[in-house]
Amino acid sequence: MNYTEQLEDLQQRVDGTVEEVRQAAAEDHEQLAARIDKNQQNLQSVVHKGQQRLDQTADQIDSKWAQVKADASVKMADLKAKMEQRRRERDAEAATTDADWAEADAEAAIDLASWATDNARLAILDALDARWYADDLTKLAAHPR
Repeated sequence: MNYTEQLEDLQQRVDGTVEEVRQAAAEDHEQLAARIDKNQQNLQSVVHKGQQRLDQTADQIDSKWAQVKADASVKMADLKAKMEQRRRERDAEAATTDADWAEADAEAAIDLASWATDNARLAILDALDARWYADDLTKLAAHPR
């Protein structure tokens, strides 16, 4: 596996997310709603592709990843429902509370992404070490002393 390429791809996705958040901060509600819909469709596509991959390698999937994916799907459905509810509500206090919850959800998602990145780093290092060890044992078996 080429972990470097995967991490570089992840870095590009993070950079793209930072830029998109900067742009979104200057948009009106309708533009934000359109952007959210587009991103939800993209996420659903990624989740679907991920599900197909997971189905192919079900024995190798860590239960934590499956839970994270399920949580992400629930969060996306909840976000869409909250967005619809916000459109109907005009109460400033409720809107402020919704914004606080949305910000908390965003912080939690960033924390989750941070955890996932740290977990991926450790898993990659473990995989590299395991491969090195296996290769070393294979060499020793091929050339016994």
